[in-house]
Order: sequence, then C-alpha cells, then structure tokens
Amino acid sequence: MESVESVFVRSDGVELAVFEQGDRSAPTVVLVHGYPDTHRVWDGVASLLAERFHVVTYDVRGAGASSAPRGLAAYRLPVLARDLFAVIKAVSPDAPAHVVAHDWGSIQAWEAVTAPDAPIASYTSISGPCLDHVGHWMRRKPTGRRLKQLLHSWYVGMFHLPFVAPLLWRHVIGPRWHHLVRRAEGDSSHVAPTVVRDGVQGISLYRANFIPRLRAPRVRRTDVPVQVIQPSRDKYVTAAVTEDVERWASDVRRHVLDAGHWAPVTHPGAVARLVADHVTAHTRRA
Repeated sequence: MESVESVFVRSDGVELAVFEQGDRSAPTVVLVHGYPDTHRVWDGVASLLAERFHVVTYDVRGAGASSAPRGLAAYRLPVLARDLFAVIKAVSPDAPAHVVAHDWGSIQAWEAVTAPDAPIASYTSISGPCLDHVGHWMRRKPTGRRLKQLLHSWYVGMFHLPFVAPLLWRHVIGPRWHHLVRRAEGDSSHVAPTVVRDGVQGISLYRANFIPRLRAPRVRRTDVPVQVIQPSRDKYVTAAVTEDVERWASDVRRHVLDAGHWAPVTHPGAVARLVADHVTAHTRRA
C-alpha cells in the first residue's frame, strides 16, 4: 500500500488539507469529493490509481481537516475553482493535472474545467453536472423532465430554508448519516467523524450557487477531454442533467456504471479502471 503524505495549501484565506500518494514523476490525478464527504470517499480509488499515477486528494473548504470560512461569498463557484487551481499548482507546478470529481466536487470542478486556460489535462465527472449547463437544460426541456429531476433533488430546496436546514442536519440528518448511507449504498466506511459539522457548513455550497446559476446560467464551454460516468442507480442525480454535455464540451466520452450514488466507495475498481483509461488516453496531450 502506498504511503500517504499530507500538506496544507493556502487558497483565498483558507487552509486546504491535501493528501498525496504514488510516484510524483507520474501523471498527477486530483480527486475532488462531494457533499457531505471528505477526501476519504476516494480511499479505495486512490489506492488503486496510486499504483500507476501521482494521486492527490484534498478536503474542500468547510470539510474535514480544511478550514471553514464564514459567509456565502466564500463558497461561490469561482472561489471553489481557485481552490482546485491552488492545489494543482502546489502538487503539479510544471504540468496540467487530470481531475476526477464526484457529486459537489464535480459541480465545482466543472467551474474550473470551463475556465480559460485551466491547467487541467482531462476531466472525469461522476454524479455532478455543471449548474450553468443545468440552467440552460431546464429552459429547453419539457416540464415533466424537469419535474423528475427536481423530485430527485428535493434536498436542494430544503437546504435553502432559513434556520431549518442547519437544525435538521445538526440534530436529525447528521447523527443518522452513517445509517442512512449504509442503508442506501451498503457501505458507510467513508463517512468522516466530522460529518455533522461538515454537513452544516456545506449547506452554504447550495445557498451560494444553486439559485444564481439556475436563474441566470452562463455560457461555459471547454476543450478539455471530458469523461462522464453515470451511476445507473443514482437516487439524487439523474442522467438527464448531463445529456447536453456535448453542447458545451468538444471531446466527450460516456460510461454507465451499474452502481448507486457513491460509486467511488462501492465500486472503486470499476471507477479506477475508467479513470486510468481516460488519463492514459490523454496524458500525451498534456
């Protein structure tokens, strides 16, 4: 098993806890976790990828061992993208990195990938769309299609309720999160001891970004090679919200994985193989 080294990277006033393993001379793969997870969601995938690549995980702001700023402005997508760029600059200063992201990590990574001159060689997105792409998609699709996704994403509306959302997470949802994830996915080993605190802090991700991006979606395009992995049994993010990716990305490959939402935990081997193939295919272009 590869040894893991940890450092802190400063970005926009926060300290990000960063974890590295594998050969630093190999292509760098940065894994970005979602909500309410920490870098631990990638443990199985990271250990497999580290046999061939320089693998980097980090706790996003407000989660795990990273610091948690106050105020919604500190959780807006451009700030989160700068965090990813700061990590890439620290761990791969001389070459672009390959980015893999899940859930909210994927949402914020889309912001980075669609930025001009992003230092990203390839991108693998799992269960997390670009919110701007979703905003455009919702304007084009029939009401029934939109309603289906909204029903899957019921929690987004709840997170916008003043006072109620933090109280529910702190006293009802958070303390039972291990049980809820284990019942839904069969494995809750990745759930961090800080999940209650992280869940409350991470509500700011939703409040800072969902309504502005869906109400006034921007044009976000990229020429970075994109791989979309869609878990077929995802109860939270439907395949429909990524069906327009080809409108915004010039190089897209798709894979459907027979898995639930937390595919990186329940199917690390399958995810690692798809990531390794995508990274290898685009390493020479980097």
